[in-house]
Amino acid sequence: MAGLQPATLALHADDPLNVVTDVAPPIHLSTTFRYSNNPDELVPWSDSTLANLPATSHIYSRHTNPNNTRFETILNPLLHGHVVSYTSGLAALHAALVFYNPRRISVGNGYHASHGGDLILLETPVNPHGTAFDIQHYADRAHARGAYLIVDSTFGPPGLQDPFLWGADMVLHSGGCEGTVDGRSVAFGFRYGEYGRVVGGEEFADVEVRVQRQSATVAKLVEFIDGALRMADADVQEGTEEAVVRLVVETVTHASLQTEEFVRRQMPNGFGTVFSITLREKRFSQVLPTKLKLFHHATSLGGVESLIEWRALTDPTVDQRLMRLSIGLENWEDLKGDLVQAMREAIKA
Repeated sequence: MAGLQPATLALHADDPLNVVTDVAPPIHLSTTFRYSNNPDELVPWSDSTLANLPATSHIYSRHTNPNNTRFETILNPLLHGHVVSYTSGLAALHAALVFYNPRRISVGNGYHASHGGDLILLETPVNPHGTAFDIQHYADRAHARGAYLIVDSTFGPPGLQDPFLWGADMVLHSGGCEGTVDGRSVAFGFRYGEYGRVVGGEEFADVEVRVQRQSATVAKLVEFIDGALRMADADVQEGTEEAVVRLVVETVTHASLQTEEFVRRQMPNGFGTVFSITLREKRFSQVLPTKLKLFHHATSLGGVESLIEWRALTDPTVDQRLMRLSIGLENWEDLKGDLVQAMREAIKA
């Protein structure tokens, strides 16, 4: 598989594991596997022999199994490291902390359930705003003190961002989004369910083309909203789309709007599929999601369908006017039209 590009690897990295004729990966539910019938292959195993087992040889699902091995084999070249999957992002983080055993952890503002040395935990792009932090800057600071840097790259999946290029010691991806709940620690239990492994592997087959398309759509939507907000009052004509946006939206945030040089170096293929808008009034936040036709009003992110969430419903720490938008694969002009018509309805309400 050497020399293949990520889009090809996402579909073919697990080809060497095909020991059946199924085109789609089969789901294996067994927790235990038969030993070889060859007496010469019946060797008592230790940690070292377990680590050197062929990828198609399995003993007990706590250690390896066909679904998990296939899933991790796909992710290894995409994430440029040794991948171990977990039942959730929190489980992956727990494993990382146990591995490093730090005395002090630095965690800045980020996901509302993870508020706050030896270890810096950096989320970039950050939830729910979609803005980016300079990984190399924090890696240099950590390593100068003999500390480690863990990067939560959930909002910057393969195809958009490779934290290892900029000095990360470990990278986490949380899959508690849309069709799966899982976690990945790249460099490590809490094991991943059989169905989830198969679904997770299928989702990564088109990850590069999907997230780049979604990111391009986000960039267009953000540019439209930001452009409307930046217009001079004298240039705004009453009743136009731009006028509607200005009446409803106060601010928009996304990495594509950042001017720092590191952002385009760190994310050369797109700036993420999630952005946020802060509305001018709380009542707009309550009405807007109910008037949309192409967005689901639901939490989570990263799926092929566009979602919008009034974040105050699940996160008591954010501005109650904040809306988080996760953009799917719909046409960007259709999404723009849907947002504008819903804003018109919110103004009337």
